[in-house]
Amino acid sequence: MKQSVKMIVGNWKMNGVSASLEQAQAIRDAVAGSGGARVVLCPPATLVARMADLLDGGGVAVGGQDCHAKPSGAFTGSISAEMLADAGATVVILGHSERRTAFGETDAEVAAKVEAAIAAGLEPIICVGETLEQRQAGDAIAVVSDQVAGSLPDGLSERVFAVAYEPVWAIGTGLTPTLEQIAEVHAAVRVAIVARLGEGARTAPILYGGSVKPENARDILATAEVGGALVGGASLKAADFMPIIQAAA
Repeated sequence: MKQSVKMIVGNWKMNGVSASLEQAQAIRDAVAGSGGARVVLCPPATLVARMADLLDGGGVAVGGQDCHAKPSGAFTGSISAEMLADAGATVVILGHSERRTAFGETDAEVAAKVEAAIAAGLEPIICVGETLEQRQAGDAIAVVSDQVAGSLPDGLSERVFAVAYEPVWAIGTGLTPTLEQIAEVHAAVRVAIVARLGEGARTAPILYGGSVKPENARDILATAEVGGALVGGASLKAADFMPIIQAAA
């Protein structure tokens, strides 16, 4: 699973309606002539199928933002991994800090969702990260290492996947860890991945996700063990997202 290019993932979160597909098309058109990065857009579930149709064959993959651990059932409002795959998604974000914080998702629940994703043929991006309080207490490395150990199921050992490090305190705040802090945590995440799944997982990309912007993307993406970026607000508009993609080249 050798990674030759950076992976740049746009997480639209709870943003986007039909008109927003124009931005996805603009990103597709720009990516077609740029090269140098693997690009994924993760829109809200209402847009997955339409975006997948729009971007088909255009060099930009489509992913979901979450999935249920069960393939079907009486889970009103939930979406299964099979449903995402059927809609055209090939990737899914799991264990995002907002899911862990706002919905109380545990490592075990995230691991169950990862198993569901790989059973459906989706490539999971598993998110880990510490709060400001945990960082200030000196617990950042221990927290993310424990999350990796608890959120990555055995079934991942022979699969394609990514881990995303999200310093929770940097998301949407404009704050960004220093490059040294990013490198330190990414190195620890790598150690935790290999400890959990073995040497075969050493090349799984570790994405950085925490207020990635055009002005800081190049330095972050050049940092040791940063295999790409998980981008939030800056991925909603092609004019903001493309400089980040180009910084990965």
